[in-house]
Amino acid sequence: MESRVLIAGFGGQGVLSTGELLANAAMLENRHVSWMPAYGPEMRGGAASCGVVIADDEIASPVVSQPTALLAMSGPALARFEPSVEPGGLVLVNASLIPEGPGRSDTKIVRIPAQSLAEKLGKVQVAGNLLLGVLIGLTGMVSLDAVLAAMEKVFYKQKKIVPVNRAAIEQGFHLGLAGGA
Repeated sequence: MESRVLIAGFGGQGVLSTGELLANAAMLENRHVSWMPAYGPEMRGGAASCGVVIADDEIASPVVSQPTALLAMSGPALARFEPSVEPGGLVLVNASLIPEGPGRSDTKIVRIPAQSLAEKLGKVQVAGNLLLGVLIGLTGMVSLDAVLAAMEKVFYKQKKIVPVNRAAIEQGFHLGLAGGA
């Protein structure tokens, strides 16, 4: 089995760290993994995305050109990457910043007010990890335990942000288990 996840939004939304967290969780489960970040020179506020491939066998290419899942954190990210999602794929939408869409009918669309929920947790930057929790709750792509364990590695220099990230992932996971409702 192979999962190709594209996480996209603006710099400063935690897009790259969310992808790094997913990749590290898969490595902890002894899966084959690639993580490929992409961002503009302006970083904060500019376009940012990353592709994560998780597979049971060797990965032929780290490029995620046809994702099986898209986590769209902003309207421009949704507009740019939604057309590339594999038919039957999953599109998670940050409904706090994307009031409408997406327009496709051949994908499963789950709209979550990720930014609003993250604000209630006290740190808007954890919205991506909230959507990551939804993703793993819906798909079982990696386990919740692996994602929580991976936080120690990804946030090793920022231990003070682990609790709010843990809360975001757990909240998203439970939303995912409930079908994203």
